[in-house]
Amino acid sequence: MTRTADDSRDARLRDRTVVVTGAARGLGRACAERFAREGADLVLVDIAADVPGVPYPLGSAGQLEHTAKLCRAEGAAVVTAAADVRDPEAVREVARQTLDRFGSIDVLLNGAGIAAPSGKAVHEISEDEWDLMVGIDLTGAWRMTKAVIPAMIEQRSGSVINVASTAGLVGYRHFAGYVAAKHGLIGLTKAAALDYGPFRVRVNALCPGSVRDDPLHEGRMLAEIARSLDVDVDEHEEIFVQSQPMNTLIEPRDIAGAALWLAGDDSRQVTGTTLTVDGGFSAR
Repeated sequence: MTRTADDSRDARLRDRTVVVTGAARGLGRACAERFAREGADLVLVDIAADVPGVPYPLGSAGQLEHTAKLCRAEGAAVVTAAADVRDPEAVREVARQTLDRFGSIDVLLNGAGIAAPSGKAVHEISEDEWDLMVGIDLTGAWRMTKAVIPAMIEQRSGSVINVASTAGLVGYRHFAGYVAAKHGLIGLTKAAALDYGPFRVRVNALCPGSVRDDPLHEGRMLAEIARSLDVDVDEHEEIFVQSQPMNTLIEPRDIAGAALWLAGDDSRQVTGTTLTVDGGFSAR
């Protein structure tokens, strides 16, 4: 499908290049599709393999390619990259490939993350489990930001969106590693916003609440959180809804819409902020 001038006239991300990590499925896929629909060209990044120590399957190469297919159907030019955000050289190569192919990096969505290993009290977490959680959910976002920021500084524009969580705002029992990583991600967001504001590069955090595992996006994060809490997976949606003031789970499209706002010009004076999409959960 070729995007025409008429198709893109009102697109909010027309002529912009967006890098999305964690793009194989879930919120990464939902955001990538929405960005493509709004005129962006995309570099879709995912480890596309399982990781030892993570007790559930991660996104696959086939799922990453399916995300790419969906985005191409919207008219986007798409490059995929199987890269581990824990690998500095792989991350730098993603930035190089993006600049070689598209000439700019306008938006980075740091969506790569894991929810487990979790389900343990602080003293029960092993060194390896702690390092794994923080290495992906926090250091991975720092590493990706570090790789793309020089291009954004040079072009005097850019938007970095860090997908945090309500776990970055409040504590959750038996999720210390995840909570610490997401709190750290919000701290990174605020510090980076101050570092790069003079260059018109914005850095914001997006904090989803309990997001429904939409089969179309092949999400499974909420189910894995339920397993870590010993919640019956067959009943987990009903149980999570009970803590939602709006009596419904968040949908992936809700997060994608918020990410689109942070990526585009309507938020051009917004930086260092935390945008919470949780149906009022953290208002308590």
